[in-house]
Amino acid sequence: MQLSMVVPWGRCFKEYKEIFSLSQADLQVNILGCGDGPASFNAEATAAGAKVISVDPIYCFSANQIESRVNEVSHNIAQQLKENASNYIWSTFQNVEAVVSARLAAMKDFLKDYESGKKEGRYVEASLPLLTFKENQFTLALCSHFLFLYSEHITEEQHIAGVLELCRVIKEVRIYPLVTLDGRPSPYLAPVIEAVTSAGYSAETVAVPYSFQRNATEMLVVKSV
Repeated sequence: MQLSMVVPWGRCFKEYKEIFSLSQADLQVNILGCGDGPASFNAEATAAGAKVISVDPIYCFSANQIESRVNEVSHNIAQQLKENASNYIWSTFQNVEAVVSARLAAMKDFLKDYESGKKEGRYVEASLPLLTFKENQFTLALCSHFLFLYSEHITEEQHIAGVLELCRVIKEVRIYPLVTLDGRPSPYLAPVIEAVTSAGYSAETVAVPYSFQRNATEMLVVKSV
């Protein structure tokens, strides 16, 4: 991976709770955050007593390198948000400035925790569809803003292989959102559901209380039967 290809953009613990409808019981189990990037979910959840391991290929870089890249791209991301404001629902955030402020705060919290978290094994360099974990090592996986969102960049086969790999190491998988970057339903949702149900898992779409990207109102929940 080249750092110039990375667009780091992290979300906080509060957003994760709403995005994945996380209950207090959910936060008591072993959690895998897949594609967490510079989100502060791991840092905040760990501070609250949760057991979380995050995986992302970006974790091959140092905190200074990631911070430098954040500073490089944040202005461009803010500009894109302004240009595409109609693609978002402005209730969770009042305006673009509020979004950028929240994201930068989350990434700051991540960066404070990152180096110590790597030493503790909480941030692991890895990417789908290959995870170096044992079968059923985790109870819950949270995959935020990766699968389905980037349907133009990740093939149907890669989606299926990635979700099946998550199912191998986790008893329950939650994926959000189920739309592409432009807010259209991902064409790979139906094939993924067919593949996991054929493999013996249950799958359903579930409404979530989080609202920001237009049409992104549901998550996919896949469970061992």
